[in-house]
Amino acid sequence: MAEDYYKVLGVPRTATQEEIQKAYLGLARKYHPDMNLDNPEAAKKKFQELQTAFDVLKDPEKREKYNQFGEGFEQYQGFPGGQPGGGFHWSGGGPGAGGTGGFQGGNINLDDILGMFGAGGRGGNPFGGGSNPFESGDENGNPFANFGGTGTTGRTRRRKGPVKGDNYELSVSVPFQTAIRGGKIPLNFRKNDGKIESVEVKIPAGLESGKKIRLRGLGGAGQNGGEAGDLILNTMVEDHPYYTRKGNNLYVKVPITLKEAALGGKADIPTPDGTVSLSIPAGATTGTKLRLRGRGIKEEGQAEGTPGDLFAEFEVQLPKSWSKADQNLIAKLDSELTPPARSSLYF
Repeated sequence: MAEDYYKVLGVPRTATQEEIQKAYLGLARKYHPDMNLDNPEAAKKKFQELQTAFDVLKDPEKREKYNQFGEGFEQYQGFPGGQPGGGFHWSGGGPGAGGTGGFQGGNINLDDILGMFGAGGRGGNPFGGGSNPFESGDENGNPFANFGGTGTTGRTRRRKGPVKGDNYELSVSVPFQTAIRGGKIPLNFRKNDGKIESVEVKIPAGLESGKKIRLRGLGGAGQNGGEAGDLILNTMVEDHPYYTRKGNNLYVKVPITLKEAALGGKADIPTPDGTVSLSIPAGATTGTKLRLRGRGIKEEGQAEGTPGDLFAEFEVQLPKSWSKADQNLIAKLDSELTPPARSSLYF
């Protein structure tokens, strides 16, 4: 007997849909074969159990029927009144079981059920064919497999429709420059069947960290003619040693020399759209900022539109060591400063 779907996901039967989804996502990541390369077969089996349980419990209608009938709930759809509130409702017990349990609305045994279909007891088959469908069943011992059949045998099986394959979910790192300008990154990943697949992933310009990219048809194989699942990528943009991003604005720290800080000058800095020449004002200090409008980032995936801005912050670079002559020169300059640097500092 299959394990209870609620136990598979580790949630109580009273769990909300949000709690069920949260539990599934956490366990799916934990048991995904790509995260368990030392034992992929065991991980694959556990992952499939999680997917089966989630496919049922995430659907309110399927979940309600599962709560009533258990794993074989789909077989009950052929009964009159199989929906809540009509006919009879299985709640435990079976033929020969004592007490008042078994079916909603009274103490009804198996003969009563057969009688509802005009069979007159366990000896006849209400659906034709001369045998009792509760005793014959199918090759798997399912006593409800014959319900709804037609023709002389009464054993027409219900075919399952196409089932879409499982979605795979992976985390990928994207270089900072590729995320800003757009481009492609190579990706190798292991599918549930153990095969390694290599693809090139197109990264849209302006991609922000945490965004998802869906690659359709690169997930698990479908069943009964169903389409393949998808590959879903959770992106993480790598840090840059000089540039940072806030929304569509870029921020860069620009090193300048002591001479440039004192007398001003020009500094060439790279941007997403190429190199620009930046004017350094005389008397610039560490922390002085300049704004270059329209030199930031465009909206993700938007070829047109106004980009954000680029903010350049100067950092005065001083020598690690000074010669004696340099020290004397600096001391002379300092003595001539009017007023002294901290003359206005107070508490």
